[in-house]
Amino acid sequence: MRALGRTPALTLLISIHILMSVTTTVSVQMGTNALLCCPSIPLTKAVLIIWLIRPKGQLSCIMYYIVEIRETDETNCRNKSIDWTFTPDHSSDLQISAVALQHEGNYSCEITTPQGNFLKGYDLQVLVPPEVTHFPGKNRTAVCEAIAGKPAAQISWTPDGDCVTENESHSNGTVTVRSTCHWEQNNVSAVSCWVSHLTGNQTLFIELNQGTISTAASLLTILYVKMALLGIILLIVGFTFFQKRHYTR
Repeated sequence: MRALGRTPALTLLISIHILMSVTTTVSVQMGTNALLCCPSIPLTKAVLIIWLIRPKGQLSCIMYYIVEIRETDETNCRNKSIDWTFTPDHSSDLQISAVALQHEGNYSCEITTPQGNFLKGYDLQVLVPPEVTHFPGKNRTAVCEAIAGKPAAQISWTPDGDCVTENESHSNGTVTVRSTCHWEQNNVSAVSCWVSHLTGNQTLFIELNQGTISTAASLLTILYVKMALLGIILLIVGFTFFQKRHYTR
């Protein structure tokens, strides 16, 4: 395709028109496909169709289709995962394949007709499901983590404990949430961690480490086993010694 041959004034005018359009926020999970639609105008009435794509922190991309001569063109459109759904003469909608964080931004469609311009805009937000982990800590504590999610996940516990929650923000916009809880009640032997996120919820179950009480009980059990083994060994040795004396006589 050749470069878009437009005067700066006309390009600015297009941008101003599109900025005046009503913007709809669209949330899409990373890795899925997104479909963005133009205004519902029959293509037979359209003269010009323009998509203005403005990803965050990147150059704007302009894709357009002149209906009368069936010609498409673009400028600064280097991301090949963004394209017309089919061909512009069949559908003016835009499709994003395998949505990634780099696709976040504003997308606007303008259809020019003899009766005027029709505008539709989108604010595309990319959702990243967190990686969820959990493990028991020491002395009746448990830890639950929601790693690198977008937006930040919410973590709650059943039953309620004495909890501390920390958030760590990453450069790509994702957030890791770590919740550490402690339970004083000895009758609480297992707890559940509930991770809430826009991409889905998860419930995890954790058996509490009983801490010093559990350790003492384990040591006592080991001592009992060792004493029992020692008794068996003494019994065998005594029986063997008795047999030898009886045989000698």
